[in-house]
Amino acid sequence: MTIYNINVNRTNGDSYALEAYRGQPMIIVNTASKCGLRGQFKELEALYQEYKDKGLVVLGFPSNQFMNQEPGTSEEAAEFCQRDYGVSFPMHEIIDVNGEDAHPLFKHLKGEQSGILGGSIKWNFTKFLVDQNGKVVERVAPQSSPEKLRDKIEELLNENA
Repeated sequence: MTIYNINVNRTNGDSYALEAYRGQPMIIVNTASKCGLRGQFKELEALYQEYKDKGLVVLGFPSNQFMNQEPGTSEEAAEFCQRDYGVSFPMHEIIDVNGEDAHPLFKHLKGEQSGILGGSIKWNFTKFLVDQNGKVVERVAPQSSPEKLRDKIEELLNENA
C-alpha cells in the first residue's frame, strides 16, 4: 500500500484519494485550533503560498486527541483556521492520529517515520514532509517550526525543476 491509496475526507465530508497529489510534495500535519502551537498555521500558510505554484500542498488534519484542543466540528475548525490565520490550504475532517481508531493516513505516516515515541504522534502539529513519489522524507516535532522543512522542500522542488 502507498500513501496514494489512502482516502481522506474534506471538511465537508467529501472523500478523495491522496492519488490527487501524486507527483507533488506534501506537508501533512495534525492540527488543533485551541493548541498553544496554533501560531504554526501562519507559518504553514506562508510555506504553502510561497511554494504552491511549484507544486507543494499542505494538508491539515484536525485532531481532538490531545487535551480536547479541537472540541468543535470539522467545519468550525476549518472556519477558525481561515478566519484567524488566513489558511487557504486544504483542511480535513477531525480524525484520530493515535490508537486503534487512528486514521489509515497517520498509521502509514508513523510507519514510515516513527519518531521519538515510536509509533505514536506526540502532540498537535507533528509535521510530515512527503516527496513527489509518496515517500515520507522528514518528520518534524510539534514544537519545531514548519520553517525547518524549507531547505528540504526546496531540494525536492529543485529535483523536478
